[in-house]
Amino acid sequence: MDWSQGLNLIAKLWRPVVEILVLAVGIYYAFTFLQRTRGWPVVVGFLVLLALTLFTSLLKLQVLSWLLQAFFAFSALAILIIFQPELRRLLAELGNLPMFSTAQEQRENIEVVVQTAERLAEVRIGALLAIEQTVALPQLVESGIPVDCEATPEMLETIFFPNNAIHDGGVLIKGDRITHAACIFPLTPRQDLSKSLGTRHRAGIGLSEESDAIVVIVSEETGAISYAYKGELKKGVALEELRAFLSSLLVPREKPQGLFRQLLLRARHSAHAVSGGINEKLGGK
Repeated sequence: MDWSQGLNLIAKLWRPVVEILVLAVGIYYAFTFLQRTRGWPVVVGFLVLLALTLFTSLLKLQVLSWLLQAFFAFSALAILIIFQPELRRLLAELGNLPMFSTAQEQRENIEVVVQTAERLAEVRIGALLAIEQTVALPQLVESGIPVDCEATPEMLETIFFPNNAIHDGGVLIKGDRITHAACIFPLTPRQDLSKSLGTRHRAGIGLSEESDAIVVIVSEETGAISYAYKGELKKGVALEELRAFLSSLLVPREKPQGLFRQLLLRARHSAHAVSGGINEKLGGK
């Protein structure tokens, strides 16, 4: 085999190899994502039916094979209906963009949420704070009252104060603004949760299942602080743990500087140091 034949063989093989790699990564990512959602049992049932279809085809069981093939003819539409929330979250994650313009603004907004949770926890006032990311939350909640004001600990305390007319329900936060208050979040349908979890925690989990929002929960009974994200609830977290979690998701990571840029900055710093030393000596004389 000469070089030209080897190159032709490589040219024919690289496209199928790339397609297989892309499909493998896509399937792995989709399965990993669906394992964290409530639609995973449906995926398992779908795979069982697919295996049963192949089994009936191999054994030439015509009636069962026809019934299963007829079922799979409508499977595409069924997937779109059943997995509509999961597909929305999956596409939102693929196109995930930073919520704030700068890291400093993000940290300031995170401090607002942390300070609010701390103050409400001290006096045991229940609260639900949903931080919107890429999925629009007003479309997922009910009975929300538009507020559109700056998000501050004082304003959030006022909203959740028991005698306030809009204290019941959750608050939507987007950037540095409170967009809605008195929102009714969708409750999670999960049956594996502890019976001790109240409506507030179940609502926080439910909204995190339907969107990519981060939901911070303050318990009215115990004053404990929790957060829900992607259908998972973390109970009884400390303030530093809450701050670290919010920062890991909301604060953009700074891009590492290249070697050339690092050397340039060091050289500039050294030049300034030398210049400063010369000026001090001349000034001393």
